[in-house]
Amino acid sequence: MLTYPQIDPVALSMGPLQVHWYGLMYLIGFAAAWWLGRVQAGRPGSGWDPKEVEDLIFYGALGVVLGGRLGYVVFYGFSNFLDNPLYLLKIWEGGMSFHGGLLGVLVALWLYGRKTGRGFFEVGDFTAPLAPVGLLAGRIGNFINGELWGRPADAPWAIRVPCERWADACRELPAYAQWSLPLHPSQLYQAALEGLALFLILWFYARKPRPTMAVSGLFLAGYGVFRSAAELFRRPDAHIGYLAGDWLTMGQLLSLPMILAGGFLLVWAYRRGGRGA
Repeated sequence: MLTYPQIDPVALSMGPLQVHWYGLMYLIGFAAAWWLGRVQAGRPGSGWDPKEVEDLIFYGALGVVLGGRLGYVVFYGFSNFLDNPLYLLKIWEGGMSFHGGLLGVLVALWLYGRKTGRGFFEVGDFTAPLAPVGLLAGRIGNFINGELWGRPADAPWAIRVPCERWADACRELPAYAQWSLPLHPSQLYQAALEGLALFLILWFYARKPRPTMAVSGLFLAGYGVFRSAAELFRRPDAHIGYLAGDWLTMGQLLSLPMILAGGFLLVWAYRRGGRGA
């Protein structure tokens, strides 16, 4: 069993200005996506100019931040928003929804494609391999923030956290408890699956010409499967709980349409064949 290393969520303080690790993780994710996008655009026959990547990442970043925060508030924290509408703006406290961010990015990619004259799935197929690096950075930010702890575990890598700092991790314990039960570090599981594993799969899959929609479909299906698997080890939000039995979570429910849509796009892409936009 391990003990949480008590990482300060504030990376840098300069008077009233505080730079949080959570925000830095997003910045690192966008920077990595920009660099990888330029590498991808430089491949022979990519059809992209590396200079186009800057605008694409800008559009994507807006979609992630606006859609991610709005999605979190709607799916997971709507009661907090009703109590205090300014809750919507408190991004520095954490609380971003991937599924909301995905919807925001889809809108952003459509706008970018409309601006540049590219097909929606042409843009989506180029962007899909870049997204997991942002997910990896975001989940590490969740770990530093002490968010999204997993279920109690007896694994040797399970982590206990101080109840004084994270009461939610100790909600099944008496009020006087100082430490949580050993918990699955589900943020790191998600970083490994949704981030690293999904990136490697998509990056190497996209190195060869694929039918239009195939890379986008693989991203949707892959993320949905990995997220659903990780949710088996992650405890649900206290104010939502399990949606059915003691296993179905909001994250799994929202991932199901992604798996179905991704599978449909993959089948459709290969039945259509070719690489047309």
